[in-house]
Amino acid sequence: MQHATLTLERWAAFPRDEQLLMIANEMNRASKLLAPQDESRLTKAYERTLQLTDLTVAARPARGLTRELLRWRDLIAQLYVSPARERDRHRQAFRALLQLVPATARQIPYLLPDQG
Repeated sequence: MQHATLTLERWAAFPRDEQLLMIANEMNRASKLLAPQDESRLTKAYERTLQLTDLTVAARPARGLTRELLRWRDLIAQLYVSPARERDRHRQAFRALLQLVPATARQIPYLLPDQG
């Protein structure tokens, strides 16, 4: 796993906005892997997304954000275990992540232009 050596201490040193932007980067990468031939790469992208989300929660962001991240994590976990790759559910989950804080919300027009 790409982030296997990333420690909680190192992750916690990043500002919250940067943490969420890095999670969004993994979701953006996953957005490009929804075709059947990319199944294993998509699975790995979801694994990295879940790992970074877990690190963010463990780094103890604001209580309200923690609650929302845990709810959002459930969406990604469902996508991860689903046998069908649902582009619409992925985009909805990606949009929900981007709406969590202003720094990520500013990326919506670039990452999800038809939903901006």
